[in-house]
Amino acid sequence: MWFYLAALLGLFFLRRWYRERQTVEKLTEKYVFVTGCDSGFGNQLARQLDAKGMRVLAACLTQKGAEELDRISSERLKTIILDVTKTESVEAATEWVKEQVEGKGLWGLVNNAGIASPMAPNEWLTKADFMKVLEVNLLGSINVTLHMLPLVRKSQGRVVNVTSIAGRFAYSGGGYSPSKFALEAFSDSLRRELRPFGVKVSIIEPGGFNTKIGNAIIEHSRILWSRLPDEVKEIYGEKYLEDFIKSFTQNRSTKNSNFYPVTDAMEHALTSFYPRSRYVVGWDAKYIFIPLSYLPASLGDYVTTLHFPRPSGALSEWQMPNAKLRS
Repeated sequence: MWFYLAALLGLFFLRRWYRERQTVEKLTEKYVFVTGCDSGFGNQLARQLDAKGMRVLAACLTQKGAEELDRISSERLKTIILDVTKTESVEAATEWVKEQVEGKGLWGLVNNAGIASPMAPNEWLTKADFMKVLEVNLLGSINVTLHMLPLVRKSQGRVVNVTSIAGRFAYSGGGYSPSKFALEAFSDSLRRELRPFGVKVSIIEPGGFNTKIGNAIIEHSRILWSRLPDEVKEIYGEKYLEDFIKSFTQNRSTKNSNFYPVTDAMEHALTSFYPRSRYVVGWDAKYIFIPLSYLPASLGDYVTTLHFPRPSGALSEWQMPNAKLRS
């Protein structure tokens, strides 16, 4: 029995390996629009696809980012300034893309633009703090997708949404995880809706990579702390703040600075004849957070919070309500 089971699994993985090696034809004629190309995954993907000969339309938030990308890329790559939170900017970018593709349609749309900060205990934040992240990571991606969708459908192309492992397992406060969970849901519904039109939607779920979006978390932590009421400061304590900042600093030193596993997954989603619906990228995503997401909530909570800073006003184990029931 075990032999036949192993044989079936072997055949399954062999078939998947063979299918995923089949690539789309005439890639040098394909146009791909990528957001968030100032740095990080988007910047590297734009250069990577450009080197493959594809027609890259790279959207940057800043003029400086666009000029630097233009300088190190070929003449095929074109840049535009885009703020995904502003509808007029998205509309202008859509018209620009239409001019660039000249009626051929848009083969690929990569929603990569994103921010993480402010990220802190939820009690430290305001509704505006949550909205700041949701406007970029979720509503910005949705707005860009809705505007570009007719062009992607015309070429029976691809939509690639960059979420995060934090969209499968929430390990921090703030708008980042909610935005990524919601973007996963949007991507799933979009994939099913567009299937009859030959459009394929893929989700990229990176684990911990050392991108610039993490810098702002550390920088803003003290600002968030300074505006807290004295009552909340007393509950958490100064040591909590220092340990919170220290944990992010230490995590950054252990994160992967090699972005190729992520951009290779993006490239595969754009160029493979049989792209995956989901790409889980990074050893921590595959072997820590995905398994944690399948554990019973109580066990997942216990394992996750083992490494959390402890508030000065936290209850001891024996002060917990369930401890009284056990005694």
